Amino acid sequence: MAYINTIADFLATLSLVSLLACSHGSAQLSPTFYSSTCPNLQTLVRDAMRQAVNKEARMAASILRLFFHDCFVQGCDASILLDDTATFTGEKNANPNRNSARGFEVIDTIKTRVEAACNNTVSCADILALAARDGVVLLGGATWTVPLGRRDARTASQSAANTQIPSPFASLSTLISMFSAKGLSARDMTALSGGHTIGQARCSTFRTRIYNETNIDPNFAATRRPNCPASGGDTNLAPLDIQTPARFGNDYFQNLVARRGLLHSDQELFNGGSQDALVRTYSGNNAAFSSDFAAAMVRMGNISPLTGTKGEIRKNCRVVN
Repeated sequence: MAYINTIADFLATLSLVSLLACSHGSAQLSPTFYSSTCPNLQTLVRDAMRQAVNKEARMAASILRLFFHDCFVQGCDASILLDDTATFTGEKNANPNRNSARGFEVIDTIKTRVEAACNNTVSCADILALAARDGVVLLGGATWTVPLGRRDARTASQSAANTQIPSPFASLSTLISMFSAKGLSARDMTALSGGHTIGQARCSTFRTRIYNETNIDPNFAATRRPNCPASGGDTNLAPLDIQTPARFGNDYFQNLVARRGLLHSDQELFNGGSQDALVRTYSGNNAAFSSDFAAAMVRMGNISPLTGTKGEIRKNCRVVN
């Protein structure tokens, strides 16, 4: 942790520079947005995330994934948190989220505590952005300054969730194109993919890779097969990073160089393509990965936020007011 603290100030500065450099609405976000209206916000979120991660380390990855899946659909507006009703179709049952998106109860807990301290003030979208950052830090990753001031959507899009969230079976060109559509560079895409240094994946998302693909270490494939048979066991889990699944670092990229990426989309980053050199850099330089990941998280958090009088501040993150 001493190393992480050494780069914390640098990353905070870097993130602020990135924020100032961004456009299309993100300039309306500010790290000090709630400094007078909810001064204890970050402490409330951090304490709740610490409790959740101490109970289950995987929760940090689940919250990070929620934030990613939220931002790629309509922007970072907490639309992913909305429940389906008889008259409303949300994003939770879209293919990338159904039976896999998790952590909603943690966000509910944080929202309840924040509402008790600062009634009708803080958006669910901002809570999710802060919780994603805190989960990374709690597992040993770098910190960054989170710009705030997002508001919550009154709408959701299951169709956009089905088409705009990258698939675990995607090719490198598709990944680059899908991130580019959100204003994120290929470098951002590779850095953000490093979030797979934590968390787990279901057998159904990597079965084809461990049985049929050739750019995979044969011993690695063999170790994955007992828990992911050729048929059945679709929901069985395996760590995305076989080395340190509960520590945030650059082991993910070391795995790619060794052809031990679990998902097809992971190994695509190191398969004779345009990102090979960057993957090699990250695999040998955790500081480079940490700084790029932090900056990319700020940029992703700036995707089409609702600000000003747009959207609302939800009282309950699962339903519109």
